[in-house]
Amino acid sequence: MSAISLRPATPADIPLVLSLIRDLAEYERLSHEVVATVADLEAALFGPRPAAEVVIAECDGQAAGFALFFVSFSTFLGKPGLYLEDLYVRPDFRGRGIGRRLMTHLAALAVERGYGRFEWSVLDWNAPAIAFYRSLGARPMGEWTVQRVDGQALQALAAQASQAG
Repeated sequence: MSAISLRPATPADIPLVLSLIRDLAEYERLSHEVVATVADLEAALFGPRPAAEVVIAECDGQAAGFALFFVSFSTFLGKPGLYLEDLYVRPDFRGRGIGRRLMTHLAALAVERGYGRFEWSVLDWNAPAIAFYRSLGARPMGEWTVQRVDGQALQALAAQASQAG
């Protein structure tokens, strides 16, 4: 039986985290979108105002996967929530319960911190992930659609702030 352990990432793990992010992006067919650098992650995870946290999963001492998450907030609940941005287990380590361990760890962390919910998004074509999440008791938010403004659209929208008067 494999020994699985979870631990918070440290600054020394930043190259590993970036490697895992790139592996995830390749799996999701989004490699072209990864522009993060070691310096970006170092500032975001360990700077003066950390924007996210990372848990590293190890199996028999080898890096097997990770979860990157941050605090969200529910105005309806009046409480923070835990938002899972990325969960990834390397292919050689799948089927050993590592994803489940990461998810139960994050759920326990949310409860321990007094958060009102734990949520995430999943690509609609990722049937294995969707089935896994359903097995954990997750439910889809059918009436909700993720919206995003980024790149040039974000710049254009931000520029309108100085024009508002």
